[in-house]
Formats: sequence, C-alpha cells, structure tokens
Amino acid sequence: MRTFTSWTGLQAADKGASVAIGNFDGVHIGHQAVIDIARRYAIKTGAPLGILTFEPHPRQVFAKDAPPFRLMSAETKAHRLEKLGVDHLYQLEFTSELFGLTPDEFTRDVLNNGLGLGHIVVGADFCFGKGRAGNAATLQAAGKTLGFDVTIAKLIETGGQEVSSTNIRKALAAGLPRDAATMLGHWHRIDGPVLHGDKRGKGLGFPTANMSIKDLHPPKFGVYAVKIDVLSGPHQGSYNGAASMGVRPMFGENTPNLETYIFDFAGDIYDTHVSVALIEYLRPELKFDGLDALITQMNTDCDRARAILAAEA
Repeated sequence: MRTFTSWTGLQAADKGASVAIGNFDGVHIGHQAVIDIARRYAIKTGAPLGILTFEPHPRQVFAKDAPPFRLMSAETKAHRLEKLGVDHLYQLEFTSELFGLTPDEFTRDVLNNGLGLGHIVVGADFCFGKGRAGNAATLQAAGKTLGFDVTIAKLIETGGQEVSSTNIRKALAAGLPRDAATMLGHWHRIDGPVLHGDKRGKGLGFPTANMSIKDLHPPKFGVYAVKIDVLSGPHQGSYNGAASMGVRPMFGENTPNLETYIFDFAGDIYDTHVSVALIEYLRPELKFDGLDALITQMNTDCDRARAILAAEA
C-alpha cells in the first residue's frame, strides 16, 4: 500500500483510483461496505483501490478540548486498510488550508485536479467542505460536472442498531467488546510500542507489556481476556493473555494505560510494536488489601482468561 499526504504533485500512475472517502475510525463493517463498493469498481475498471482520509481527525482540530474519542491511531487504521487490500491511502494532512476549502473548491482542486479520482464512494451521511456545507448529493452533482462517478452507500444496521463509530465507543465504554466486535467486523485492537514502566508486574510474577492509550477512546477500565500479536522483533507471533486497562488503583494516581500479561512467554519485547485485541471484560479495577490478595485475584483472572480464549480457538 502506498501512502500520500498531499493532493499535489501526484504522478499519473497515482491518479485515477476508485476511492472511498471518510474518517474510517474503527474501519467497521459500515466502512468495509463502502470500501467494497469502491473495490468492485476498481476491479471492473482496472483502477487502484484507494482510501481518502484525514490526519489529524477533523474532530481533533475542531474540538481540541474534547475527551479522547479515537478508536484507532493512524498507524492502526493504516494497518487495517492494508489488510483489506487497499492500494493507495490518501491520508491528507488536515490543515487550515484544507478545511477552509468550500465544497466546490474541494471537489475541483483536491478530488478532480489534484487526485484525479475516477470513482468515489461515500456514506449517506457524508459531509465535507467549509462549514460542512457539502453532502453526498452535492458531491454527486459535482461529479457529473467534473467527470467522475459518485456512489452513495446506504448506512448499515446490525441488531436493529446503526453501525457507527459512536455506537462502538458506547459498547467499549460499557465493557462490551463482543458487541463492539460485531459492529467492527473484527476485534477492537490497541496498537503501539511496548513502553518501559515501573516493572511492578514482574516483581509480582506477572511481567506485563505496557502501552499508552493516549488520544484513544478509553474502553471500560478493568481486566480483559486478550489476544496479542507481536508485530516486530524476534518474538513476532500471536499469543493469548490477560490485560489491565486503567489507572492501577493499588499504586496511587497513574496515567491510564494498558498492561498485558502474555501467557507462557518469557521474551523481551520492550520497544517492539504489539497489537492487543480485547476479547472479553472480566472485572472492574479494584484496590486490594495487600499484594497477596492482588496476586490471588490475578491468578483467578488468568485462569478465566485462558478458559475464554481456549473457547475462541
């Protein structure tokens, strides 16, 4: 997959793609349906399959003081899109120049003249341009004038509920990762480097891989059964484990993070990249009377997680 951060200076071979446009936070089954429409046109015409998205997420620009809301970092999203067979990722920097463009300027200068798109797919709720003045119908009309095709995809529902990043956030906040996975079409994952921490877990007999959740929507704090993919380094592979999401109340006030204990593993994975999938919520964060009580509970948590993950195999 090739990644582009600007709509200017593209070569002819980088243009003409069949592209799905959106933020694609979570790359859920609704997003995948939009991408599949673009894929069908790409196959039919021999064009590259592309995604047009924006970094930082526009909401991070317009609501800087809002709580973290992203389901995926840019890295995780790019990973997921590459797995879906995307050829070109147009990950445009969301600058004042870009968000100041009117709908007409955006369609003419960015989509047509800059990226030279052949076909565009958007969801029915798509809005764009300065003040979100443009919508899916506006884009479709512009395409007829400028010479590119536009398909408007219907919104997807599951279990009588609209599939949306908002509803996925609600499921995760409620400690319902399986409900989130139903809408995502995959397990919710947190990706990133393994950071050096206080190494308290190692002293308790449960060495953990510590990861930041900064700028991400925090799932419900507590303990989870998880699947882990080590993405780099000599220990690349897939593993099972148990993870604690939260502020570690046994040890004072702490920045929220994710600490993952990998079952039957003794390797050094500091500074490598890992991907942790939340499978099932086991219990909330607790403050115990002492370390012995904590260790007893951790053993119980690991036993439960092993049984749950064995059933997933």
